[in-house]
Amino acid sequence: MENTYDYGMIGLGTMGCNLVLNMSDHGYSVAGFDKNTAQADKLTKLADGRKLKAFTDMELFVAALQKPRTIMLLVPAGGIVDAVIESLKPYIGEEDIIIDCGNSHFIDTQKRTDQLAKDNIHFMGLGVSGGETGARFGPSIMPGGNVDAYNRIVPMLKDVAAKVNAVPCTAYMGNGAAGHYVKMVHNGIEYALMQMIAETYHLLKKYAGLNNDELQDVFSHWNKGKLQSFLIEITAAIFLQKDELTSSMLIDMIADTAHQKGTGAWMSQDAMNTGSPIPAIDAAVSARTLSSLKKERIAASLILKGPPAETLTGDKNVFIAEMENALYAGFVLTYAQGLAMLKSSSDFYKYDTDITTVASIWRGGCIIRAAMLEDITETYTKEPDIKNMLMDKYFSEAINNTQAALRSIVQKGAALGIPLPALAAALVYFDAYRNDWLPANLIQAQRDFFGAHTYERTDKEGTFHTEWNATVQ
Repeated sequence: MENTYDYGMIGLGTMGCNLVLNMSDHGYSVAGFDKNTAQADKLTKLADGRKLKAFTDMELFVAALQKPRTIMLLVPAGGIVDAVIESLKPYIGEEDIIIDCGNSHFIDTQKRTDQLAKDNIHFMGLGVSGGETGARFGPSIMPGGNVDAYNRIVPMLKDVAAKVNAVPCTAYMGNGAAGHYVKMVHNGIEYALMQMIAETYHLLKKYAGLNNDELQDVFSHWNKGKLQSFLIEITAAIFLQKDELTSSMLIDMIADTAHQKGTGAWMSQDAMNTGSPIPAIDAAVSARTLSSLKKERIAASLILKGPPAETLTGDKNVFIAEMENALYAGFVLTYAQGLAMLKSSSDFYKYDTDITTVASIWRGGCIIRAAMLEDITETYTKEPDIKNMLMDKYFSEAINNTQAALRSIVQKGAALGIPLPALAAALVYFDAYRNDWLPANLIQAQRDFFGAHTYERTDKEGTFHTEWNATVQ
């Protein structure tokens, strides 16, 4: 029994169990651990002749692993990760690897990496995207940390990852907590794309008057064109799902309050820290928070009045085509914001993350996989040092050709009183980024006036302060 299994997996919930089965499919022997006996029993039943074994005793579990040991964790982020590490410490030693495959905060991952390195134990943050199906049949995998530890596990990662044109959707993301940082950015982009799709749904349903069958047709058609993506594909499928409890469609029975686990908010918080503008992602995070204020929104709807309700009287197909272009522009601007932040943050944290590689491994397996990522990968391959993909000829032309539709849709939403926070924020980003003059000079003057914070001039180098002569009561 001792030292016979290639890998260990702690946490045998759906994601952990599916990843274990994926590894087994590719010839790896895996020992699983879960203190929940029912979860351990589930893996035992699924083993069915595979070289898998489930444990509920930590010491026996570790003893079953080949040395140096490689132990993966798929447990909830936060204190549980630290508790698992503490329970492992008495049984592991030098050169062992602990891999956190959950959605941990990159700051926590860096602390754990530094702390365990003192005992010559490697800790790696490994982002996994693709949900339950991805874990079972091929996710996008974003590993970061010690490169020697990475090189020990890379054959397995390439085997279990999704493939695009036979190329595995996994690669080294960089030093330290780079793996979890890249996954955080992935999730932030995901927030904005989902919010933009929801805003599109809002307009198509409330203004254009499309029913669920028509909505399914629209999204299914869009998934065959420039918006082709996993999120558009599943959106089309959602409108076909019947409710098992009523005669209605399920989408109409789901409460309009969205939840979040924190990764989007972490990205917004770190964007402030690193000085990265990501307004579309910020707006998406805020939109989820606003949606959760259901009781307040119901009360406000009785008091606060917007413009009168209006329905589309023109050609629906013309409006749908404009909506497609607006959503495409929103998608482009979202990827641009997220990847620009990732590039600048990699420099800030010294991760040495290669953006071309990131875009490439997002092409398959992950939640934000989309046809657009082929073009993004090509852009960064041609110009790896480009600071923002909007400066590339392909995407500058794409956004120039669709910005009028985005502008029109945002105006329509404002006129109707239909909130389009992420689409509107994307347009604001585009207009601010393309302007060679912004009114920040007035802000600098105000800061110097009330706080002597100094300012820079247009005609000479350095910082300056003025004793402002105005008298303010």
